[in-house]
Amino acid sequence: MRVAVIPARGGSKRIPRKNIKEFFDKPMIAWSIEAARKSQCFERIIVSTDDSEIAEVAKQYGAEVPFMRPKSLSDDYTGTIPVIKQAIEWLADNEQHPSLVCCLYATAPFVEAEDIQRGLIEVTQSGVEYAFTVTSYAFPIQRALRVDKKSGLEMFHPEHFNTRSQDLEEAYHDAGQFYWGTTEAWLAEKVIFGSSSRPVFLPRHRVQDIDTPEDWERAEYLYKAMQK
Repeated sequence: MRVAVIPARGGSKRIPRKNIKEFFDKPMIAWSIEAARKSQCFERIIVSTDDSEIAEVAKQYGAEVPFMRPKSLSDDYTGTIPVIKQAIEWLADNEQHPSLVCCLYATAPFVEAEDIQRGLIEVTQSGVEYAFTVTSYAFPIQRALRVDKKSGLEMFHPEHFNTRSQDLEEAYHDAGQFYWGTTEAWLAEKVIFGSSSRPVFLPRHRVQDIDTPEDWERAEYLYKAMQK
């Protein structure tokens, strides 16, 4: 049994009601639900929320909300892993035991069914604990700068000042769309960013983490560009 769990709490502060704010023609969370349904990877698609309005919107677009997330897992400091673990434990208490669980973020309007399918293939065929989306940095991280205490600039790695960009190792970051994981890994709260994970590579133009109004605006620009 494979289950998608979409975390979507109601307390977003930087973008109020972010998870159900309309992104073009539908609520933000609907994009993730529809991609999950289209992928045909899941027997159940569950939204984990503490908010009754989010729950109703999720149901309208074909997801289940079989429980309300406890307040202890609904504050600003709760991480992803405890939320997924709680959902798995709820399923076990109701005599359902998934082998794989995919945490699919509610604010991932560019997630595609085919990528979810690729993640499933990676985690099942490779024998790893997790598979998740990554994309490359647009600029070599070895040449990153920081502002010092006197408001001047300095390199994090000054030894690479004269190193050609093409000679530097490419670096990647979490694309923030989904995380496939084995039930055992989620329950043990294993670290996702580790050697027992496999990447699902995405192009940079389909990656936008949405935490601030500026992020939201950039996502709108990207969406319009992709439609053209």
